[in-house]
Amino acid sequence: MRVISKYLVLVVTALSQASLAQPGQPAAGAEPGKTKLLWPGGAPAALGNEDADKPALTVFLPAVANPTRSGVVIVPGGGYQNLAMEKEGFAEARWLNERGVAAFVLKYRLGPRYHNPVELGDAQRAIRLVRAHAAEYGLAEDHIGMWGFSAGGHLTATAGTHFDAGSPGSVDEVETKSSRPDFLILSYPVITMTDPSVHSGSKLYLLGEDPDPALVHSLSDETQVTSQTPPAFLFATTDDKTVPVANSVMFYMALVKAGVPAEMHLFQHGAHGAGLAATNPQLSIWPDLLIKWMRERGYAAP
Repeated sequence: MRVISKYLVLVVTALSQASLAQPGQPAAGAEPGKTKLLWPGGAPAALGNEDADKPALTVFLPAVANPTRSGVVIVPGGGYQNLAMEKEGFAEARWLNERGVAAFVLKYRLGPRYHNPVELGDAQRAIRLVRAHAAEYGLAEDHIGMWGFSAGGHLTATAGTHFDAGSPGSVDEVETKSSRPDFLILSYPVITMTDPSVHSGSKLYLLGEDPDPALVHSLSDETQVTSQTPPAFLFATTDDKTVPVANSVMFYMALVKAGVPAEMHLFQHGAHGAGLAATNPQLSIWPDLLIKWMRERGYAAP
């Protein structure tokens, strides 16, 4: 009987662990919080009242301690026409929570229904909103970063090169906060809007057909880096067939030229859209490099 009981305990334990590991399910202690609309009264320039017209954040707060009081706004990719919310959003939020960092997954408005500057406005509002509620989430206002993937990486880099200190006289407390991220994480990002390295789909859905050359230049983020651009961590693969690795290289070189602290890791092989790459032996080490960088800069605890 003891043998049978022991066997049953092992089976139940294994089944419980398997249920926790189901794809798309939150890890233990990392349940998502409420989804918060960026503008509860309706987003500016909204073209309707559908879900796609309502940019929002899904809040993930860690069950373990957050001694560095850090938070990260995560910006999924999808070519400015879709959002990879699980692979490039919720999965990373749970990963950060397991390491004691708060996370906020951004659902932003998309083309062809919306074009610039709507997407940038959504990203800026997300940073301001987290900063405005920092005390509620147990965060420090100067420890709010942004992590973007692919086209979400472009939106992240754009937020990191196009920001303001807020509007002190605004009646909306959120708008009084700075929209500058304190650090950037860029995973196989779109950066430039110019040939030969542009991702044409992202350019089309963000800027529309035949955009003004001045706008193309302004949204080519490698041209917008200054000494005030936040410190950045970049990850990409050399043989990415979707977004040329030159995008990451150009942004990194611009950061170095401007004297901005930057770290970049390029892997020889790896398809676009890897996310955390947990099952990819070629790339699975990259999140370890990221958390090491965050710890060294005081955005995650040992």
